Amino acid sequence: MELKEANRLLDPTPMPLELGYERLADGVLHVACRTDLHGCTGEMFEWWFRSRPNTQHYVWWHPVDHVSSDWIGGDASTHVGSIHKVEEFFTGLPSAKLLIQFRPNEEFFDADRYQKARQEGRISASVCGRTGMSWDTPTLPDGKLLGGRLLHIGRDTPWGCALRSHFYMGQDLPSIGKSPKEIEEMIPDAFGIALLQHCYNEFTFLSRFLPSLFIAENRATHEVKLPW
Repeated sequence: MELKEANRLLDPTPMPLELGYERLADGVLHVACRTDLHGCTGEMFEWWFRSRPNTQHYVWWHPVDHVSSDWIGGDASTHVGSIHKVEEFFTGLPSAKLLIQFRPNEEFFDADRYQKARQEGRISASVCGRTGMSWDTPTLPDGKLLGGRLLHIGRDTPWGCALRSHFYMGQDLPSIGKSPKEIEEMIPDAFGIALLQHCYNEFTFLSRFLPSLFIAENRATHEVKLPW
């Protein structure tokens, strides 16, 4: 699935690639991960990013791979507009210093189709953004980070939240003249395997403590709705 087909994620019908990776024709590496967040809701998932987890919470998120967490811009009202500055390992690979720039959903999905899917309960959470493979990743003239893309789409179920995560590593490289071979050399299949394992593990870890943390932090301000 290419990034331009992202609207397919607004439909819960399983796609040919729900868990795995593929090399697209232009060299971009597409990684798809499905994680079942038992006991969680889409509201909890989005709150986690709005809460801007510090290094301690970031290590809780993945005790093996996560090293440090910092935030640039934005505020607690939304994750959109902020940049997450992190250091982490991807399973079996050296540590990486990354930037994740959270962007509006309309940058990836048709606005009307997105709103309809949200109203009908086909999705309950979305966290989308641009990714850079270093802290020195350049930006485009409009301020958008040059690099890859990430899409996290959640759907509430009776048992918790079904999370689909899709990554497009090197998405901007064809537009700056990189050939498919060059992109594959820069972002090898081994990274896709490591990212897939890392993503599944970190969100499984998150599901173990997120409900308790969310309740503790939010029960004084509004009624907490749980999936059970």
